Amino acid sequence: MRVLLILNLIAVVCLANFAHASNTKSKTDKVEVSKKKAVILAKQTTDGTTLKISEETLFFTVRILKADGHVVDLKINKKTGEVKKD
Repeated sequence: MRVLLILNLIAVVCLANFAHASNTKSKTDKVEVSKKKAVILAKQTTDGTTLKISEETLFFTVRILKADGHVVDLKINKKTGEVKKD
């Protein structure tokens, strides 16, 4: 009887850990940045008019025309949302 009780306890602990690991993974998978969010992040960094959005494997490139006539390319990381000037 004790053996069955111990086996049940082990099974419950293993299932609880598996469920927690599954929930943690699904939360990190949802971090990816969309095209709309990439434009919003780019415009927060540089004010102007969006000319073009290009999608690469790891990042978006957002081309912005500033009020003074200069064109700026910004790279937005798809996973982190980090913005870098090109």
